[in-house]
Amino acid sequence: MSLPAPDPADPAALDDLLSDEEREVRAAVRAMLDARVEPHIAEWFEAGGIPDIRGLTRELGALGVLGMHLDGYGCAGMTATQYGLACLELEATDSGLRSLVSVQGSLAMFAIWLWGSEQQKQEWLARMAAGEVIGCFGLTEPDAGSDPASMTTRARRDGGDWVIDGRKMWISNAPYADIAIVWAGTDDGIRGFIVPADSPGFSAPEIRHKLSLRASATGELVLDGVRVPASAMLPEARGMKGPLSCLNEARYGIVWGALGAARSSLEAARRYARERVQFGRPIGAFQLTQQKLADMSLEYIKGYLLAVHLGRRKDAGLLRPEQVSIGKLNNVREALEICRTARTILGANGISLEYPVIRHAANLESVLTYEGTVEMHTLVLGQLLTGEQAFR
Repeated sequence: MSLPAPDPADPAALDDLLSDEEREVRAAVRAMLDARVEPHIAEWFEAGGIPDIRGLTRELGALGVLGMHLDGYGCAGMTATQYGLACLELEATDSGLRSLVSVQGSLAMFAIWLWGSEQQKQEWLARMAAGEVIGCFGLTEPDAGSDPASMTTRARRDGGDWVIDGRKMWISNAPYADIAIVWAGTDDGIRGFIVPADSPGFSAPEIRHKLSLRASATGELVLDGVRVPASAMLPEARGMKGPLSCLNEARYGIVWGALGAARSSLEAARRYARERVQFGRPIGAFQLTQQKLADMSLEYIKGYLLAVHLGRRKDAGLLRPEQVSIGKLNNVREALEICRTARTILGANGISLEYPVIRHAANLESVLTYEGTVEMHTLVLGQLLTGEQAFR
């Protein structure tokens, strides 16, 4: 029996790990991105934003990827592995696009879905799944990043209402969000609130001059005496467990998403190495180039195997936060190294937006830091290995 020749784009036959349904989800996402986004994404990155963000968000809603791993309330109810594959394809186009979907579904929608009242779920989730309402997630502050428990944003009771004062920083989707999930300290500990963006005293100025995630809008949240009714509080979220559960959900998507940036860069480098001729031969014929490609391919394969393993565990209800940290730490770090190595194969062309590599590398510099820095995920794993907490 003769075996089929390996696919150079999938030398380990990773595709065999997926079911037909998983491949169909991946293909549907890829087809939409190829038609709607790929022709424009380099221009959007260079310009610093997506022109028709609301139209694109509605298209993503129609595709079913907004909150796609949540059940009910207009959500697609797909598996964690299917969601991961969608994140991979989204980030293979651009990290900013995956961030849009991740913040909408795994942060804002997930917070309402897990911690909200039935009334809140009925009011918001179906419209968010359709892309009609855009959400953001206000946790990070100018002086409270890796230590969110030290937040200074406060919410106080005033009659039957809550009044919120504070600032949040580096908030994806903020400049065009319709609602913000805002975490604030109260006399009863840290609580979450659904804050409409048109509330008096609320503003979300955009952060300019970014050199990473340029296709993603990032802003501050400024809350100056913002008054919301008691019904705006997420009733089931108390303490840091609320926001951290949402962060863990978003980190899982990053485990897969970073691989998309890596795959796009690896494929660009492999094609370039076959076409670029120097000294009378394609540069892919030289040993050092082949070593770079082999090393990149190995790290991608290992990262993909890890993502699939974590996806299967999540689908079985067995995934621990520490295991998500392992995936986020490894896959983002190795994806960034793949992009940097791919850039060397492309030479000077590697810094041109005619190719996706420098855009992915620049984006991953942000992905490396957000949803938990390398240092924090390293110490999460370190605590698991030693039983000793090193960051307090």
